[in-house]
Amino acid sequence: MASRSDDWLRQGRRDLDHARRAHGGGDHEWACFAAHQGAEKALKAVFQARGEEAWGHTVSDLLPALLGTAAAADPLTVRAKALDKHYIPTRYPNGFPSGAPMDYYTAEDSAKAIDDAQAIIRFCEDLLAGPARDS
Repeated sequence: MASRSDDWLRQGRRDLDHARRAHGGGDHEWACFAAHQGAEKALKAVFQARGEEAWGHTVSDLLPALLGTAAAADPLTVRAKALDKHYIPTRYPNGFPSGAPMDYYTAEDSAKAIDDAQAIIRFCEDLLAGPARDS
């Protein structure tokens, strides 16, 4: 089966672009969710490129296999855990005692989620690019 790594990475980048547009439009819950999706898909792109399967939607569960033994101490792990908090409550009113997700998410929340996802996507792009070449 052919690798779909490029497809996963392209969609991850597009999801991050969507997060930026949602942030700009004040749809902060959707910006947070789209940021999570962008990071998840970029991580899955790396697994695809390596011929491995990656199941699930928890960014902080996917990331350690790519970070190696230093995963727990890596700053990307903190970012991944922050993004994971946006997977369900951004979309469902029963994620909170009352109100809808749009009542809980702020511009600060979505800006941070976008920044976190961007860092993880950049990490994945670097892994996919391979070792740096001297010019």
